[in-house]
Amino acid sequence: MTDTPFGSGQPFRIGTRGSPLALAQAYETRDNLIATFPELSTDGAIDIVVIKTTGDKVQDRALMDVGGKGLFTKEIDDAMLAGDIDIAVHSMKDVPTYLPDGIHLPCMLERRDVRDVFISKTAKELWDLPQGATVGTASLRRQAQILARRPDLNVVTFRGTVQTRLDKLDAGDVDGTLLAAAGLKRLDMEQHITEALDAEDFIPAVGQGAIGITCMEKDKRVNAMLDKINHQKTVVRVTAERAFLAVLDGSCRTPIAAHAWYDGNDTLRFHGLVAKPDGSEVHEVTRMGPAGVIPAESMGRDAGLEIKGKIGPDFLVTQAAELAPTTAPVKKD
Repeated sequence: MTDTPFGSGQPFRIGTRGSPLALAQAYETRDNLIATFPELSTDGAIDIVVIKTTGDKVQDRALMDVGGKGLFTKEIDDAMLAGDIDIAVHSMKDVPTYLPDGIHLPCMLERRDVRDVFISKTAKELWDLPQGATVGTASLRRQAQILARRPDLNVVTFRGTVQTRLDKLDAGDVDGTLLAAAGLKRLDMEQHITEALDAEDFIPAVGQGAIGITCMEKDKRVNAMLDKINHQKTVVRVTAERAFLAVLDGSCRTPIAAHAWYDGNDTLRFHGLVAKPDGSEVHEVTRMGPAGVIPAESMGRDAGLEIKGKIGPDFLVTQAAELAPTTAPVKKD
């Protein structure tokens, strides 16, 4: 093995979950690093370390029933704190707004398609599903937005990898499901998309489509490397969305959606939503302002405070218990 940025024989260790999508994101990160640091292209210079998280281990229950925040990051954070990995690659929508002491988020790769997509064997559009049709999703955000418009639909908990969910759809467990466009594109599975939903009509998750990379704050060498592959416009957009989420202190029990995007080079637009899980109450907020990390953070925080003032102090606490989603049959692989 030739020398790497960490000295002779020391591989650069990338921590990741083991799902096909997580691995695709880790490989995307690896490729960005190699393009910027050609010395990392040598055999053994990069080691992808797969870490199984709580969210991966529990597949037969809704996420809100197995621990809340950090289900897909805790074990990876522990590995970083123990010195077993140099960086960790995450889907930004899985990253809690507060990270463990010593770990920070200095880098995001360029964001992909933020939209949700509808996949079905029987309907060409989500809103064309017949009355009483069953939609599978693991997201209360998606559930709330569906039921707000179509309370007649039956929404059930639907977890697993992308391929597992598609298998369940093929087996007829549900009439349709929703997934993130970015994930399907990273897996080269766009052919399964029935309909791409407009992000303004069906608001995405905070950070959807973005890859975040964490490392130890004190590791100057790794921070300098990540600075070279950081995509600043993605950071600005996701900063606004995460500020909105932080004010509301959202968890996987809270249907919260947010989307920030550039309108030209210097203007940022923002659209946020908070709802009851059954879709019976929906609150939305919009903002427009200068693009930049500091104004984006202020924009998201201000939008969150406006929503918080509208919904009252008990909304985020009490609404989580109002709807317990049914669990769809789990197809054995």
